[in-house]
Formats: sequence, structure tokens, C-alpha cells
Amino acid sequence: MKIFFFPFLFIILLQSEFYSHDTDVQELQGRAYYFSMSTLELGNWGARMSEAQKKQIRARLKNRLEKTYILNFSPEESLFTEEEKVDAISGATDSWGSNFARGKQYKNIAKNNLVQAQEFYGKRFLVKDKLQEFDWKLGSDTKEIGGYTCFKATAIVPTEELRWYNFEWSDLSNNSTDTTDKEIQLTQVEAWYTLQIPLQTGPAEFWGLPGLILEVSAGNTTMLCSEIVINPKEKEKITAPDKGTEINKVDYRSTIVNKMLEMRNNRGRRRG
Repeated sequence: MKIFFFPFLFIILLQSEFYSHDTDVQELQGRAYYFSMSTLELGNWGARMSEAQKKQIRARLKNRLEKTYILNFSPEESLFTEEEKVDAISGATDSWGSNFARGKQYKNIAKNNLVQAQEFYGKRFLVKDKLQEFDWKLGSDTKEIGGYTCFKATAIVPTEELRWYNFEWSDLSNNSTDTTDKEIQLTQVEAWYTLQIPLQTGPAEFWGLPGLILEVSAGNTTMLCSEIVINPKEKEKITAPDKGTEINKVDYRSTIVNKMLEMRNNRGRRRG
């Protein structure tokens, strides 16, 4: 884990100040609620659609574009889970999208350990791997989020490392075994963290800053914390998921792509 400090030493001074005033960090536990919103990218297909058609698609995909999550956290561990929604139009859950959604995610910072439960076409997987690496650059920009003073940090990450559980049909054309001159797509990450909660965790894959991450934007998705409960009376025990076939991120990604390739080929043979 690397953190690049811009020449603004007051950030470090503020950090030490919060540590001295706040509750013993080792006893700090809490729960944070995040609202996630993604923009809809229709590409060339969308260029041929009317605004009314685009609006209709956005409404039908609302459950995929807007999500709510809960992060239960302690100094070393966190558990990030999605609140399941029922489709307001059909009255059903998003069965197709659930195959490529982020599952229940456990992070252990002390052990550099990720455990994530994924379900893909009825089969359960238990993805075990290291935490995602971020080379954070800390800036001096500040803003308030829910009464907490937050500082800005940025990082650049290979796109595929952030969306290893997800899938788009274009992934099949990009999945060539020939890696010669293959361009690596990168994603700019912008995070806002608060030193008033001096824990290195955050929503989803994001972590490694001097304070809890309250807002993060990566690609077409932004997650914003809407509520924080510090040291609740009823504390939830943070435990890692434990059901499913054990696999790492790279192999899970290959499993998804190979299965979707098989489905596409089978569909092509039926049409032929």
C-alpha cells in the first residue's frame, strides 16, 4: 500500500489531533449507510434511441443503477452488504443483474484479506484474495459530508481489477489470449475521507486512507454515505462469508467470461 502525500503537512497534523481527542480507536465500531448511483452508458446503441426510449430503459434498470449498502466496520474488519430491492415495475428482483452484482464483502485490513460471496447462475462461490491495492495521492481539497470534514484523495486503478465480478458482452471481444500490445484500461478513483473517524476502511473495494471513506467515485458510479452510527448499543459481529466454492478473483473472472462465451456460442448454433 502506497500513499503519496502532496506538500500539505496540515493533513498529518489534523490526523494526530483527531487521534488524541477521539474514542480509543481500538474500541471504535460503527455502521455506515451508502447510496450508490451509476450513469447508464448506452454507447452506439443509445445514439439511435429517442430520449423517451432512454428514459424508459433507465426506469427499468433503476435497481441496477441505484443501490443502497450497509458497511459494518471495526478498526481491522468490515462487512459490506447490499440492501435488496424489489423492482417497482415488475415486482420482482433483478435476477439477471444479480449474477454480476457485488456480493457480501468482508475485508480484514490487518491480514490484507478479502472474502466475497458471489452467486453465478445458481452456483455459490467464495472468492478469497488480497485486498485491492491503491496508490493514493492525498490532496488539500476539503468538503463537508453529513457534518464530517472530508479530504480528497485520488488513485488510478486498472479497470478490470475493480469490476472482476461484473460482465458486459464487450468483455468477450476483449478477452483475447494474445496480450501483445493490449491496452490496459484505467479508472480514475476519487475518494473523500474523514479524519474524525480514523479507520482505514470504506465502501466496496476501497480502503487504505487515514480515515473512513464517506464518498467515492470510480468510472460511472458514485457512492455517498448518508448516515453513520458510531458505537451502537447493539453491535453486530463482523464475520466473513463461509459458503461456496473457494476461488480467487482472476479465476472467478475467467469462470464468468467462459460461461458467457459458451452461452453466446450455443445461441449462435441454435440460430444456425
